Amino acid sequence: MDYDIVIIGGGPVGLSFACSMIKSELKVLLVEKAPLSTIANPKADGREIALTHQSRKALNELGVWSLIDQDEVSPLKEAKVFDGDSPSLLSFNTNKSNIDALGYLVPNQLIRKALFERASQADNIDIINEISVEDVSTSSSSAKIKLSDGRTIEAKLVVAADSRFSEIRRKMGIPSLMRDFSKVMITTRMTHEKPHNHIALECFNYGHTLALLPMNGDVSSVVLTVPANKADEMLSLTEDDFNALAAQGFNNKLGAMKQVGERHSYPLVGVHAQRFKANRFALIGDAAVGMHPVTAHGFNLGLRGQNILAESIYEALDKGGDIGASIVLARFEKKQINLTRLMFFGTNGIVALFTNDDAIAKQVRKFVLKFADKFPPVKALITQHLTESKKSNLLPF
Repeated sequence: MDYDIVIIGGGPVGLSFACSMIKSELKVLLVEKAPLSTIANPKADGREIALTHQSRKALNELGVWSLIDQDEVSPLKEAKVFDGDSPSLLSFNTNKSNIDALGYLVPNQLIRKALFERASQADNIDIINEISVEDVSTSSSSAKIKLSDGRTIEAKLVVAADSRFSEIRRKMGIPSLMRDFSKVMITTRMTHEKPHNHIALECFNYGHTLALLPMNGDVSSVVLTVPANKADEMLSLTEDDFNALAAQGFNNKLGAMKQVGERHSYPLVGVHAQRFKANRFALIGDAAVGMHPVTAHGFNLGLRGQNILAESIYEALDKGGDIGASIVLARFEKKQINLTRLMFFGTNGIVALFTNDDAIAKQVRKFVLKFADKFPPVKALITQHLTESKKSNLLPF
C-alpha cells in the first residue's frame, strides 16, 4: 500500500480528520487542488465560525486550539432572535449556569490556518497541492485513487471532504438530496456606536434576514441574507447605503454602523448524502452534509463527524482490525447520519418558516417564538446543546 488513508479535500474538516490521525502510526495523504498558499495562509473570507464548547474541546484535543490567536476569539454570551417588526423575541443566555459563554466566535481563516499548521508538522501526513482526484475505485482489499498528474495511489481507506458539491461522492455512486434555497448570504465586518455586549442578533426582517455576530471590541460580523435576485443590488450598494440598511435592520439598537471589511457573498445550498459510506470509502464534512448557516451547525457537525470516524478507526486499530472494513465504516455512519438528518431537515424547516412572509406564516412565527421563549425546557435543551461540557471520549488522547 502507498498509504493507509487518502483524504480528498483540504478544507477545515478534511484537515481536522488529518489531525485526528496524528497520534496513530497510519500513513496519511491529503490531496487538495488549491495552491499551498491558499490553505497555509488563507485569506479572510467574511465567515465567522460559532464553535460550541464541544467543538472547542475537540480542537484542543487535536492540538489546534492553542495555535489560534486567542485575541481573535470572541465569547458569545447571549443570543436574541427577532421576528420582523413585531415584539416577538427568543433569547438564550448563560445567566443560570456557571459557564462563561454559549459558544465562541472565531474567524474561519484562523481555524483553517491552525489546522494546516498542525497537520503539516506531522511526520505521518503528506499534503500535496494543485492536484485533483480524477477517479476512485475500490475492491475488497484496497482502494485506488487516480490523480490528475497521472499517478495512481493505493490505500486502505479513502475519505472525501471535497465540498457539498463533491464530484467524488457522485463517482462513488452515493446520491444526495440537494436543497437550493434561492438565497444569497452577504457578509462583512462593521463597527457600531453602541457596544454589542457579546450578544448575537438574528433578525428575520420581512424580505431579508440580518444577523450580527459580535467580535471583540465594537466590531461585529454582519450577515445579510436576501433572495438571489436581490444579491447584485445589495452587493452594489454604496457603503453609506449599506451602513444605513444595517443600522435600520437592527432597529438602531447599535447606533450608527460603518462597513470596515470587504463584502463577501455565498449562494445558499443545502446538501445531505443518502449514505456516508461505500466500499472502503467515507464522507465527512460538507461532502456528507452541507447545512444552511442559520443554526450555525455546519463546522460543528463536520467536526463531530470526522471525530466519530476517527473513533471507529482507532477502535479497529486497538483490535488489530482493518481500518477500511465495512463494519468500521458502518459504526461511523450509524452514529453520525441520524443526527445529521435531524439537524438538516429541522434546520430546513426553520428556514422555511422564518423566511416565509405570508400572513399565516408570520402568525405561526410569532407563536413559535413566544412559546419557545416562555417554555423553559425548550430553551434549556438548546442551551445545553451549545454548551455541552462533558469530556469527549471520541479520541484516545
